[in-house]
Amino acid sequence: MKRLALFTLALGAALATVAASPVAAQVAPPPPATAVAPRAATVTRPRSILFIGNSFTQGAHSAVKRYRNNTVIDLNGDGYGGVPALFKLFAAESGLNYAVSLETDGGKTLGFHWNQRRQLVDRQWDVVVLQELSTLDRERPGDPNDYRTYAPQLAAMFARNNPRVDVYLMATWSRADLVYQPGSPWSGKPITTMAQDLRRAADGVRALSPAFRGVLPVGEAWNRAIASGIADPDPYNGVAFGQVDLWTYDHYHASIFGYYLEALIVFGRVTGLDPTRLGANERAADDLGIDPKVAVQLQQVAKAQLALP
Repeated sequence: MKRLALFTLALGAALATVAASPVAAQVAPPPPATAVAPRAATVTRPRSILFIGNSFTQGAHSAVKRYRNNTVIDLNGDGYGGVPALFKLFAAESGLNYAVSLETDGGKTLGFHWNQRRQLVDRQWDVVVLQELSTLDRERPGDPNDYRTYAPQLAAMFARNNPRVDVYLMATWSRADLVYQPGSPWSGKPITTMAQDLRRAADGVRALSPAFRGVLPVGEAWNRAIASGIADPDPYNGVAFGQVDLWTYDHYHASIFGYYLEALIVFGRVTGLDPTRLGANERAADDLGIDPKVAVQLQQVAKAQLALP
């Protein structure tokens, strides 16, 4: 009993000591963890590019015309995808972010776009591609006077909105219907001549304004594909085995192969990237039914052409 009494007294004294100790001396429970908000992702503004042209930009008379038209903005509401949509895909496949728009009308000159449509495009753009009528002038084929008037006016408008804009002039291809059939300034001449004439006209226009960044040598790339044996030079006598026809059924507009090469030239020149980086598994070629080997050959043609001034 004596031991029990002593134990009880000792326990009471210990409890009294704890109760009398200051609160600060006691160990406080850790504060609840504070959730850390995730850092906002950096959003890079897409680079804007506008295509102005006609059926050669639209991808007319081929599967390119409506291709992936939901990935680009047709300012006229016509629902075209065309070469702009091919460019958009090539850029995306290369990790580039472009907002792509087009303002096109079949068979029209740049003068038409200046006089009738400029209110649709009079805004800031990073890049603009101008594609003139395939013969430059409908009434006077080969005459660059109107080209020399309206392309610089468009370039000046875009430069006012963005002094750093890059404006490119597209030099298109020789039309087989105007070379192998009578009645045109190019009738009976070598298939390469018309494209060379169009390039000279574009070079002359380029010299008129510092806003022009350069010329897109589409027609010369077609000439190179023909000279390399990839493409047949004369669709009127059939297409040789193992070659492709760059023209479609009217021997005027491009086929899927011709538009594919056109888009490769635009992609390579505008982005500065090597078109061969797209490779044999490039998606648009697969979607359009282009043999992977041919896709690579056309990419190589574009690379070789872009290596020249």
